[in-house]
Amino acid sequence: MDNRRPDRVAEAIREEVASFLRQGVKDPRILGLVTVTGVDLTRDLRHAKVYVSVMGSDVERAATFEGLDSVAHHLKTVVGRALRLRIAPVISFKADESIARAARIDALLNQVRVDAPADVPPDEKPRDD
Repeated sequence: MDNRRPDRVAEAIREEVASFLRQGVKDPRILGLVTVTGVDLTRDLRHAKVYVSVMGSDVERAATFEGLDSVAHHLKTVVGRALRLRIAPVISFKADESIARAARIDALLNQVRVDAPADVPPDEKPRDD
């Protein structure tokens, strides 16, 4: 049996969902910038967790996830037809916080660089004991 098939189908699902969202979803609750970052697919290809990153306020993010949950059934049909799957996977959306987490880490590192004294190398910072 082909062990790579779930990975290939997951990537195809990611591309289809991204295309669907890019072409304009009719649900007005889907606000802000939505980026599809990945898909986890079960080995039997029946359940797909689609990870998305949503830029915007907390209210916009909550509304966007409500909208995504409401279009998930329609999206299942679209994906099944586009990929010509016998059984289209049930799609659920999950928040991917990795982009926001990376931005926060970057901001903290920049803050540390700004706060560090310029004349002392980073390895030889004085300790406050």
